[in-house]
Amino acid sequence: MNFRIKNRKPLELSLTPMIDVVFLLLIFFMVTTTFSKESMIKIQLPQAEGVARTQEQQIVLTIDQAGQYFLEGKALGNKDSTELAKDLDEISNKKVPLLINADARAPIQSAISVLDIASKKGFKNITFATQKD
Repeated sequence: MNFRIKNRKPLELSLTPMIDVVFLLLIFFMVTTTFSKESMIKIQLPQAEGVARTQEQQIVLTIDQAGQYFLEGKALGNKDSTELAKDLDEISNKKVPLLINADARAPIQSAISVLDIASKKGFKNITFATQKD
């Protein structure tokens, strides 16, 4: 009989599979999370009834209470429509919807000017943002 005491190696726990699973879960949640696009320009949208539509790709033009134009969050130099016409002309894809976020207290002439210039520059899908009561 062999009664020798065998030296057992200590058990090692491999953390590599657990780290792989954690990274896969992290990647999964990053890919499936949707991010809302919050505007830094504070405006009060006009109220209307209707069905909410969401577009994944759209160009956002904001008009604040003073009638100042913001294209994709970037303030345009002046209230004059020439700067707006130049910036809208530089947009290559005219099939992308143009969303106009006009403040409820903004001058109506500012919104009409935007609508007129955008239609002259070739935009076919122009919508106004509103909020429900």
